[in-house]
Formats: sequence, structure tokens, C-alpha cells
Amino acid sequence: MAFFGFAHGVHPPEEKELTSGLPIRRMPFPDELVLPLRQHAGKPATLCVKVGDKVERGDPIGLADGFMSVPIHASAAGTVTAIDWWPHPDGTMAQAVHIAVDKYAPQVPRPRLVPRWEGLTVDEVVKAVQSAGVVGLGGAAFPTHVKLAPPKDFTVHTLIVNGAECEPYLTSDHRTMVEYPERVHFGCRIMMHTLGVKKAVIGVEKNKPDAIAALERTKPKDLDITIMPLTVKYPQGAEKMLIQSVTGVEVPSGKLPVSVGVVVQNVGSLAAVAEVFDTGLPLIERIVTVTGHGLRRPANLIVPVGTKLKDLLTYCDGITADAAEVIIGGPMMGLSQANLEAPVIKGTTGVVVLASHETRGETVYPCIHCGRCLDACPVFLNPSWLGDLARVKRYDDMAEFHLADCMLCGSCSYVCPSNIPLSQLFQASKVMLRRAQQAGAA
Repeated sequence: MAFFGFAHGVHPPEEKELTSGLPIRRMPFPDELVLPLRQHAGKPATLCVKVGDKVERGDPIGLADGFMSVPIHASAAGTVTAIDWWPHPDGTMAQAVHIAVDKYAPQVPRPRLVPRWEGLTVDEVVKAVQSAGVVGLGGAAFPTHVKLAPPKDFTVHTLIVNGAECEPYLTSDHRTMVEYPERVHFGCRIMMHTLGVKKAVIGVEKNKPDAIAALERTKPKDLDITIMPLTVKYPQGAEKMLIQSVTGVEVPSGKLPVSVGVVVQNVGSLAAVAEVFDTGLPLIERIVTVTGHGLRRPANLIVPVGTKLKDLLTYCDGITADAAEVIIGGPMMGLSQANLEAPVIKGTTGVVVLASHETRGETVYPCIHCGRCLDACPVFLNPSWLGDLARVKRYDDMAEFHLADCMLCGSCSYVCPSNIPLSQLFQASKVMLRRAQQAGAA
């Protein structure tokens, strides 16, 4: 297959050498875990425990509220000590369950029936994935089972596996492919079976040659799986950009990947699905890259979901004297944290601690209409004009200029010489527009 690529995009410094060669290690359990019931796209889980309850590792503490929802499970054995509103990584407050970890427990999950996926119907596989609480581990946390059940009026012919990991600093997907390639392929096999597709393509950027080699070495001989090296460019890991790079086909504005016969899944999600059908264990921990020039000891860690940021950073020997900002996710699309009590959730790909020399000042200058943001935008929007509309709160006009197509990749903000926080303006505008539409519908 030829490399098609996509237009525009940017080339920020990669900064992956801090952790790309570090093997994955397991973090010890902290004294307390805080598990928000809202950890995924769709409806939050509904509470199913109360204060004083004893829970084992893997027990549900929140149940799925409908099809577009997944359950939340205890990531360690312990006692429910509180149920309250707690700082969420997105900057809001969310209902959360506090678990005091039993320091003497062996932390072995309850014995679970491991389903034989080969004998299950498609609906049963989808239900098993939902019951395990698996979501997209690339950052968006879209429920994985929903993608495994595309609408009947669409025909899916290809599974595209996202191993691009184009965000600077982050290496959790990279290390997953290097250390657990068999698990990635097993997850791929299950998803191909469930979707009824005969072909899969794993797209990996060329700055991960060891990952490409590991996947090629372990590729099943009975499946049509192509390991496709991709030219390094941001935001190639975005779903629509990856599809264009792999297939040369552009997903139309306002449409989903299934409209062009494709489903995209992250390599971490494949590995998580493989673990469900290998061990029966739900999604209660994930691989997190903890890195940055403001951190004393960068690492790739298996972290229990619900671990507070302060405990995670302490385990990595703390931050340096010139640390200026802590970000959940990567520096391009991640969220700066004002409270280190916020926990790691299912969609937390990494925690990046930036030093002062890596951050910009807060001064914003007038737009000079240089056009750099237009050249950077991978979906061909006019960020300069949208930014002007955002500042005067003309949200309906922004919708007419395709605000919904903006994926908040941050390319426009990155190239702006006037330091205008365009991506942040668009994110806030999406929220305000959604609220206005909900108020109008009511």
C-alpha cells in the first residue's frame, strides 16, 4: 500500500527520547484511589456501592447507564470511604468513589469466567467488552463496544489500528507495541471477527522502528494484517487524518469513519480487549507515560485507575524546581491541571510536566493575519476567523463555519506568532454552543 498522507499539520519537537527506551513497570498501589463515575464519552456510570462497602479488585462500583456507557470497576481491594464530588482532569467536578486500599490484601481479582470469544455471537462479544468497561485508550475514551457494533446500514471492510501516537512526549502506545505485540494482534483478531472484516492495517509512524519490527515479527500468518509505516506528522493520530494517510480516502465533513467503510481502534484498546478475553479482568489499570523536563524520573507505568496525580508524581521522585505546568495528555491536546488531587482516569495517556523554558508567556497579541493557522489546520478551517467570532461570542456563526469539524488538535495555537489560544477558544465555544442548543431544545 502506498503512503497517501494528509495535507497541512505541523511538526512539533517529538521529545519522546525521555521514555521511548524505558520498559513498562508497575506502580505500587497508593493508599487511596478516587474513581470518578464519568470517565468516558457518553453517559456516566450509575453508582452501585455505598460508604462502608468492601470491594475486591475488579468489582463494579458503577454500572453502565445505557448502550452509550460503560461500568467503572474498583482498581484495588479496599473499603469505600466516601462518595462525593471531586476534581476531574477536565477541570470540572465529578461524582467519585473513594477507596481506602487494603495494604494487606494480595490484590488478586476475584476468579472470573473467561469467555471463549470464538464461540460467542457478535452481540455477546460486544456485551463482554462493554461489561469490562473498555474504552478507547488513545485519549478520547469513546466506548469501544459501540465501535464494534456499527449501524447495520453501513458496510465495514477495513479495521485501522492507530499506532501513530503523534503527540510529543507520549510513548505508552509505543511501549505497548514493543512489549506486548502478541496482545495487540490478539485484540486485532477479536475485533476483525466481531466486525466481520477480512483486512486490518496497523499504522505506525516511522519514528518507532522497534514497534514496527515487533509487530511484523509476531504478525499472525492466517490474518490479512498490514503493518504500515507512516511519515511522522502531527496530528496523524486523529481518526480522520489516519484514515486519509492509510487509505487516501477523506471522511466527509460531519460524517463518521463507518461512512467510508472503516473502523479505527487504538492499539491500547486492542490490548485491553485481548486482556478481557485472556484473563477476564476488566479495565482497571492502564499504561501511562509520566514524563517531561520538569520531572525527576520519567517512566512508563502500569497505573491503577483512580491514582491521584500527586501520588503518581511522588512515585517518579517529584518535580524539579523549574517545573511550570502539569498536563494530563500530551502538550498539544492535553489539559493543564490546576489541582494535583485529580486522578488518572481510563483516558489518561500520559502526564507531562513541562519546565518553565517549555511554556509560553500569557501575553496575547493582536492577530496579524499571517495565515499560518490556515496552513496548519488539517481540516481546512479558518482558525483566525473562528477566533474572532469566539471572542465576540458569535457561536451560531462559528457553527456555520464548521466549528464541529474542529478536533481541537492545537495546530493553530502552536503556530500562532501572536500567542492566541485558538484551540482553547474553540473548546469553550463548543461547550457554549452545545448549552445553547440544549436550552433551545428544552
